[in-house]
Amino acid sequence: MNWVNKILVGDKYLIAFIMLLAIFSLLPGFSASSSIEYAAQTGTVFGQFGKQLAFLIIGLVIMFSMQMIDYKYFGGLAVIALPFIILLLIWTNFQGTTIDGANASRWLKIPGIPLTIQTSTLASVVLLVYVARYLTITRKKKVTFAETLLYMLLPVFVVIGLIFPANGSTALILFAMVMLLLFIGGYPLKYLMVIGGVLVFCGGLFIYGALQYGDQMPDTRVHTWKNRIERYMNPSDNSLEEWQETNAKAAIVEGGQFGKGPGKSAIKHTLPQASSDFIYAVIVEEYGSVGGIALIFLFMLVLFRIVIIATKIHTYFGSLVVFAVGIPIIFQAMINMGVAVGLFPTTGQPLPMISFGGTSLWITCLAFGIILSVSRQIKSKEEIEEETKKLSEAVIQDIA
Repeated sequence: MNWVNKILVGDKYLIAFIMLLAIFSLLPGFSASSSIEYAAQTGTVFGQFGKQLAFLIIGLVIMFSMQMIDYKYFGGLAVIALPFIILLLIWTNFQGTTIDGANASRWLKIPGIPLTIQTSTLASVVLLVYVARYLTITRKKKVTFAETLLYMLLPVFVVIGLIFPANGSTALILFAMVMLLLFIGGYPLKYLMVIGGVLVFCGGLFIYGALQYGDQMPDTRVHTWKNRIERYMNPSDNSLEEWQETNAKAAIVEGGQFGKGPGKSAIKHTLPQASSDFIYAVIVEEYGSVGGIALIFLFMLVLFRIVIIATKIHTYFGSLVVFAVGIPIIFQAMINMGVAVGLFPTTGQPLPMISFGGTSLWITCLAFGIILSVSRQIKSKEEIEEETKKLSEAVIQDIA
């Protein structure tokens, strides 16, 4: 059991909750694999499930590997990675809008490898860690707007601006998380209002331009956003997406209290996005409202451990980075489940750790690995006092 203890060095409760999510993901994942196989017209149900299982195993390896790295290095790594992330986002935007006939304006196809990555997901984590590092460095300084414009605000504007045209929901979530992180980090409120105003103005200007001059801006998804919001406000359109939303709600109703049982979902065969955007509807149909509420409760337990770790770690950067990479996971989960039950318009956000796919799963595991890295360095009050005492004694000896 020594090798197990060497792996489980982070917060044991959080690891347990993550593993429960991982195990739980295999059940609806296998059920929804039939819809993936039908849509892809290649492979088998077991082949699609095996692919997702491989994604999950790789993700867990990433998570347990990341927890072994001292979290203090993540700030510097974010600084190094940020320029490369910006280049990847530019490359993604200029690669074209389709891959093998499908819309791929948010995906980057790696040459020579049958693998695509969603660069905006990785960019979000890198940017948030970068902001957490900046707030830590300037914590005890009197910052001015001009001083932060180049080193903090410019990267934020560039990354969100590059993500927004092709992936508006991710850009909006990232914007909200940056604002929340700045607020938690004590960034001046008057500057926050300026940042929010500038980003909202730029986003509104872009949307107006895309709606008025859509023929000259063919690669944007503004009309898709507009249709989704209009359909949500006035559900009378017989489009494919509304058909999906209606079927998702029907699946939830059909599930009742205890569900139809594992693998017995009927709606999954009529939902093209049953394995990703609407997988929560499949879960409720098969496991009922009891299963749906249990999954929500599990995410709430993850949130609880995130808050505990962020408040127990003795360093400012540790607290900020846990909030930076942890809160978006819960926020994204709530949005995905909210879309399935009709609380929000369709956003295309996957359900973390549950939806089919590699990039989202790996980045979620990367974020969990960062949190676990912080958790393994939490010290007791006595340990902190002992370190402070030794440091004071060392200073006195140097002076003497």
